[in-house]
Amino acid sequence: MKRLENVDMRQYTSFKAGGCAQEMVIVETVEELQTVLQEIQRENKKWLMLGNGSNTLISDKGFDGIVVKLGDGFGEITVETDGLVCGTAALMSVVAKAALRESMTGFEPLSGIPGSLGGAVFMNAGAYDGEMKDIVEYVDIVSRDGETLKRVKGEDMDFSYRHSILEETGDVAVSVKLKMPKGDKDAIAAKMQELMKRRNEKQPVQYPSAGSFFKRPSGYFAGKLVQDAGLKGLTVGGAQVSELHSGFVINIGGATATDIIDLMHLVQNTVYDKFGVKLEPEVRIIGE
Repeated sequence: MKRLENVDMRQYTSFKAGGCAQEMVIVETVEELQTVLQEIQRENKKWLMLGNGSNTLISDKGFDGIVVKLGDGFGEITVETDGLVCGTAALMSVVAKAALRESMTGFEPLSGIPGSLGGAVFMNAGAYDGEMKDIVEYVDIVSRDGETLKRVKGEDMDFSYRHSILEETGDVAVSVKLKMPKGDKDAIAAKMQELMKRRNEKQPVQYPSAGSFFKRPSGYFAGKLVQDAGLKGLTVGGAQVSELHSGFVINIGGATATDIIDLMHLVQNTVYDKFGVKLEPEVRIIGE
């Protein structure tokens, strides 16, 4: 277990913006995680679970609590006959490589999603007509008070669009069984390459961002609404609505969290005024 104080969260989030966290604890085992969560509960401390930081923005004022992060000990991947059992700190890109190596199919649509498996489970991440819920057989979860470790079936995770039961409970996923049948290795590789090419052509991957910034409103596409409102390229400080894909807010250099949040509000208000649609952020904003 490692404890850090006054941690610059720009180093731990993909937006490369935001303030400092009072404390960060990096745990390597389930027992360490349970100990830390029990301590947080006992002392009634403010806390936040952070994955790879690819969908989180900490405000410029920072976070006056403990950021709990799973270390490399939670990055192990075990091969089973019908899928993979992965620690939730495993990066999606690493899981994709393991699936390809074992000729397992089902992970292709998710293979280019940045971030960790735990974050993907937490928000039921998805892309190209695939979602985590399609392949999760079960999740091993530590309760938010650190007292229990339980196994929850995929169908009991309350997966829906960019949502899982973890958002309500605050419990922590530590391991996931991904059910994937065997497939044709060449076909799997080709699909992964094709989707990665599409992603790289259509998304501003060279700039710090948190992926798609807004959730898809029912009956619409967020990026199209933003574009149709004439907001493509709109800039506040170092934050910009991407000129490549209007669904992305990017850090074009030196953006503060305030720049990003101000730009978000500007986009939300303009889209609402023009189309009567309320855009909700997909990005977790902490301490706004």
